[in-house]
Parts: sequence; C-alpha cells; structure tokens
Amino acid sequence: MCLGIPVKIVELPDEHCALVEIDGIRRKVGLQLVGNVSPGDYLMVHAGFAVEVLDLAEAEARIKLWEEFLKFEGAGQA
Repeated sequence: MCLGIPVKIVELPDEHCALVEIDGIRRKVGLQLVGNVSPGDYLMVHAGFAVEVLDLAEAEARIKLWEEFLKFEGAGQA
C-alpha cells in the first residue's frame, strides 16, 4: 500500500523542490513529477516527491480524511 500525504506549499527555494507544511511540520519535497506550482498550492506527497497537484476542494477533502486516519490510528494504541 502506498500512502500519499496532502500538504500545502509554503515556499519554492528552487525549481526542483518545495518547502511544504502539514500540522506545523515543514519538509522539502521534490517537484520533478509535477508541473508548475506556486506557494499556496496543495500537493500529494509520497516518499519525498510531489506526485499530484490538488485543487482546494480536493485538498480539503483529503486533509479531512488524513485527520480521520490519524485519529483512528491513535485510538488503536495503548
């Protein structure tokens, strides 16, 4: 199973990478697999690379699913 995480672009330090953020955590990701993007755009990221550019409605839906997944995962831990 592959797990992609929805993130928001904060900054574009160069043409090949983006600084992204989710839940206050920032990471650099590769942009080699997607087209032109801008700060404020949303991406799906897997294994350190952006694999899809999301529109706002789709990003919000996937972020909601991600948050539900994290709640479910936390509930299973003792």
